[in-house]
Amino acid sequence: MSAVRPTGRIARHAASILVGQVAAIGYTVADTVMTGRHDSTDLAALSIGSAVYICIYIALTGVLQALIPVVGHHHGAGDSNGVRLGFQQSVWLALLIALPGMAVLLFPGFALAWARTDVAVLERVQAYLGWIAWSLPAGLLFRVYSGLNQGLSRPLLVTALQLMALALKLPLNAWLIFGGAGVPALGVAGCALATLIVQCALAGVAALMLMRHPAYRTLRLFSDWSRPRWTLQRELLRLGLPSGAALFFEVTGFALMAVFIARLGTTPLAGHQIAANVASVLYMLPLSIGIATGALASQALGAGDRLQARRICKHGLALALALAALLGGAMALMRGPLVRAYSSDAAVQAMAAQLLLFVASFALRAYRIALLPALSYATGLWGIGLAGGAFLAFDPPPAWPAALSGPAAFWLANLAALSLVGALLLALLQRVSAVAPRTAASLASP
Repeated sequence: MSAVRPTGRIARHAASILVGQVAAIGYTVADTVMTGRHDSTDLAALSIGSAVYICIYIALTGVLQALIPVVGHHHGAGDSNGVRLGFQQSVWLALLIALPGMAVLLFPGFALAWARTDVAVLERVQAYLGWIAWSLPAGLLFRVYSGLNQGLSRPLLVTALQLMALALKLPLNAWLIFGGAGVPALGVAGCALATLIVQCALAGVAALMLMRHPAYRTLRLFSDWSRPRWTLQRELLRLGLPSGAALFFEVTGFALMAVFIARLGTTPLAGHQIAANVASVLYMLPLSIGIATGALASQALGAGDRLQARRICKHGLALALALAALLGGAMALMRGPLVRAYSSDAAVQAMAAQLLLFVASFALRAYRIALLPALSYATGLWGIGLAGGAFLAFDPPPAWPAALSGPAAFWLANLAALSLVGALLLALLQRVSAVAPRTAASLASP
C-alpha cells in the first residue's frame, strides 16, 4: 500500500461515494416533488411513511457497514478467501435482518401510534409502507454490494449503478404516481412501488456484475458458497449492531427535534426545516469522508502497516477540518438566504462539527471499535441534544438570550452534543491508533 499522499486517495474515494449518496437523495426529492403535485394528502402520508422507513432502513444498512472494515482488512492482507467469506456471510446477514424490518413496515401500528392525523392519511401511509417493505431485502443486498466495493476501494462501480437507478426512478415515479398506459394513479403508493422496482433492479444488476465483471473474477465470490456460520456472523454483528444503533440515534435524534419544535408553532418549525434540509445534504460529506477513511485504514491494518493506518486517519481528519472551515465560512456567508427563519448560527456550527464526528467514528471501526461510539451517540444526541434542547426551549433559565431560544436552542444543544462526542471519539482514535492494533478476527477461519 502506497504511503504517498493519503489525502488525495481519501478525497477521490470520498468524492465517488458522495456522488452516489447525492443520487440516493434524489429518490427523496423526486418522491416529495411529484407526490406534492399529485395530492396534499399523499404528501402528508409520504412525510410520515418515509420517516418510518428511513429510520429502519438507515439502522439496518448501518449493521451491514461492518462489511467495509472486514473486507478492508482481508483485502489489505491479500486474503481473497477472507473477502469471499465476508461477502457471503454478509448476504446471509442482510436477508436475516430484513425480516424484522419488513415486519415493522408491514404491521406499523406501533410505529404510527404517535401520528395523530386523519384516517385517510394513515391509510395511505400503510399502503406506502406495505409496498416499500418488500423492497427492503433487495435494498439491503445492494448495500452488501456497496460495502464490498467500498472495502475494496472501488466505489465508482457503486456510484455508476446509483446514478442509473436514479434515471430509472424518475420516469417510474411519474408513471406510477400520476398513472397512464393502463395503470391507475397510485399516488404515494406509486412512490413505494417505484422504489421496489428500482431496488430489485439494482440488486439484480449488482449480482450480475459480481458474477461477470473482471474486477471480481479473482475473488470467486460465489464459489463454495458457505452456510451461515455463527462465529463469522458474530464478528459482523459485533461491529454492525453498534454501527446501526449509532446511525439510528443520529437519524431519530434529528427526526425527534422536529417533533419537539412543532410544539413551538408553524413558523419555528419552518425555520428548523430550512436548517434540517441544508444539514441533510451536508450530512453526505462527512459520511463519504468517514467511509473512505475507514476503508483505507482497514486495508493498511490488514497489511500490517500500523503507521500507514495512523497516517490515513490523520489525513482524513485534516481533510474533515479543512471542509469544516470551508463549509462553516460558506454557510455563515449564506446564512441570510438559507436560515433567515431562525436567529442563531448554531445549526451552521453543528453541521461543521459533524464532519469530525463521522470521520472519527468510521476510523474507529477500522480498529474494530464500534460499541463506545454507539453509546456516545446515544448519550450525546438524545441525552444532551434532545433533552438539553427541550430544556432550553421550553423551560430556559432566567435571562436566557432570546436569540438562543426556540429552534436555535435545539441546534445549540445539538452542537454541544456533537462537539462533546466528537472530542471523545477523537481522543479514543488517538489512543487506539498509537498502540499495536488488536488482531482482527479472521473471517477466513472455518
